[in-house]
Amino acid sequence: MGLEFSVIVLAVVIIFIAKSFKIVPQQSAIIIERLGRFRAVLAPGLNWVIPFVDRVAYKHSLKEIPLDVPSQVCITRDNTQLQVDGILYFQVLDPRLASYGTSDYVLAISQLAQTTLRSVIGKLELDKTFEERDEINRTVVAALDEAATSWGVKVLRYEIKDLTPPQAILHSMQQQITAEREKRARIAQSEGVKQEQINLATGQREAAIQKSQGDMQAAINQSEGERQAQINRATGEAEALRLVAHATAEAIGAVAKAIEQPGGVQAINLKVAEQYVSAFGNIAKEGNTMLLPGNAADVSSMIATAMNVVQAAKK
Repeated sequence: MGLEFSVIVLAVVIIFIAKSFKIVPQQSAIIIERLGRFRAVLAPGLNWVIPFVDRVAYKHSLKEIPLDVPSQVCITRDNTQLQVDGILYFQVLDPRLASYGTSDYVLAISQLAQTTLRSVIGKLELDKTFEERDEINRTVVAALDEAATSWGVKVLRYEIKDLTPPQAILHSMQQQITAEREKRARIAQSEGVKQEQINLATGQREAAIQKSQGDMQAAINQSEGERQAQINRATGEAEALRLVAHATAEAIGAVAKAIEQPGGVQAINLKVAEQYVSAFGNIAKEGNTMLLPGNAADVSSMIATAMNVVQAAKK
């Protein structure tokens, strides 16, 4: 009997000692109540409690917790229904407030996220809801974080997973997108045609300018050629006249020298007489009408006149 009692007492002591120690995992918190009242928040590690007096009331994870917010129907400013669902990330910062600030902080955060999201979507038109998702997320986080402070919870971020309008709206949006793409394609095509026409006009203008420049250069070259030809002809004629004059002068000089030689005068008289007679004989061959000097038959007087000219030139 005494042995059995000792064994019972030993067992009670072992159980008492075992229940006197609580091991709390890392990133966790345990709320201890003593006789129904809050006593302490046990930190991670080994903690001592009084068995049968202190009890574990709540356990909380201090890690970041993702919360899937249930899908809901929201109505936009232009009375369009949207099926919206998202995900919320939060973290317990104050285990005591999380235990006693609300009966269920997870449900409270989820419901508040839904109501806040409906309010934000109701202020926007349909097109803006797709363009301003980041702004919607920030607005929801700000509203939740302000309310969740009294629950010991920190709302980190909120992300919209999907925005689904009705099928009719989706069909209309698809038609709008198709029309917009066709519009851009037509604009791009017209811009291409416009640029092509501009390029063609520019090419024609440049070709006309080049042609006019070429014609002008050709005219300049032609005029330069004609001027040079006239200069060359004038130079040639002047040179010819100079040569003729020089030859005439040499001939006259030769005649003058011949006259000074013995018998030169008689030779000149004979030459003049021959040329006179020859010229007089050719008059009848050149026409039917002849104009003759009054002394045409007097050869000696004609020779004398010619010799007077020769003597004057000699002097």
